[in-house]
Amino acid sequence: MYQLIMRKTSVIALLSAILLVGSLLGCKKSSPPPVSERIAKVWTASKVEENNVTVYTKGGTSNVRDYTKFQLDLSKSPAVSYTEWDANKFVGQYTVPNDQTLVLSNLNPSPTGDNGTITYTINSIDDSNLVLTRTTASLKTGGTTNKYTLTSP
Repeated sequence: MYQLIMRKTSVIALLSAILLVGSLLGCKKSSPPPVSERIAKVWTASKVEENNVTVYTKGGTSNVRDYTKFQLDLSKSPAVSYTEWDANKFVGQYTVPNDQTLVLSNLNPSPTGDNGTITYTINSIDDSNLVLTRTTASLKTGGTTNKYTLTSP
């Protein structure tokens, strides 16, 4: 009788262990949505660096340049609305050809010296922050290479 109870207990323990391992292996972590979906928001500047020098920090009192008007609206893919720090506004299309690149194209009016296209390297992105580095110098800021830390509320 004792052996029969021990066998049943062992079988139940074995089945429970198999069930536990099976359920743990069956749980997969869902992967985050692609960058092309996560980037589709309205972004504003929280920090801007020109040639690796911080020229703007949101709420800062000693900003060199006022980026409070800067806005990158990617919320209506593939349309883009881009407002520069000086309040000049451009409209066009955007693409995310890979997880590290954002391309604004067919911008109208065409930004000075850009032939209607601006390309950025996507340094990082999460739910509320996007860090971009412009791949070409901006004539509007004196030929500087700009890095933008953007937020989306």
